[in-house]
Amino acid sequence: MTDAAALRPDTRAADAVVRELEARIASGALPDGAHLPPERDLIDTYGVSRTVVREAVARLASRGLVESRPRHRPVVRRPGVDAALAAAGGVVGHLLRESGGVKNLYDTRILLEGALVRHAALQARKADVAALARALAENEAAIPDSDRFYATDVAFHAVLYEIPRNPILPAVHKAFTAWLAEHWRKMPRSPERNRVNFLRHRDILLAIQDRDPDAAEAALASHLNAAWEYVRGTFEGP
Repeated sequence: MTDAAALRPDTRAADAVVRELEARIASGALPDGAHLPPERDLIDTYGVSRTVVREAVARLASRGLVESRPRHRPVVRRPGVDAALAAAGGVVGHLLRESGGVKNLYDTRILLEGALVRHAALQARKADVAALARALAENEAAIPDSDRFYATDVAFHAVLYEIPRNPILPAVHKAFTAWLAEHWRKMPRSPERNRVNFLRHRDILLAIQDRDPDAAEAALASHLNAAWEYVRGTFEGP
């Protein structure tokens, strides 16, 4: 923000409205899923102009604290990891358009999932392994249907993010999936290729069942590195 902008009364007024509404959202006075008060009510409550209210709402939306759509009252989104990652989506989308951006994000995924499969091999409970086995069975059943296979592929990896019981991790998986989906759907698909990916998923599960973290990490890296080599030609840039 420029010095001139910082001195504008409407900018300072918007700052104040944002602080007030942010505090009400954080305290639960404006609960998750509720509508913000009507624009006219906000104008009267805070003694500001319509322009100031709209600027404040736009800032809240950019922070992931409200969901704003044309001709609809904004809906509150309680602060959380999902909201934070959703708010970062625009920045990530820009980064993905840069040279090597998709590969950088994908390499980050490989590092994270490598740690997750090691953790699973050492710490997964019987219920976790059973959930992974069910996801693998659904993955196998979907081999003839590439759209369904993609969904079950995502679901298989999602289980890995659930195993540590850290609420941040499933949100990260959801964000990775959303950020990469536009690019990933460009990859050619076939039942033959689906079967190869299923077998690599099976290798990951077997290593986890054997409680072998090194084998699990190696299987995960082999799977995702091979997947990258298969699809890299579908992305623009290096």
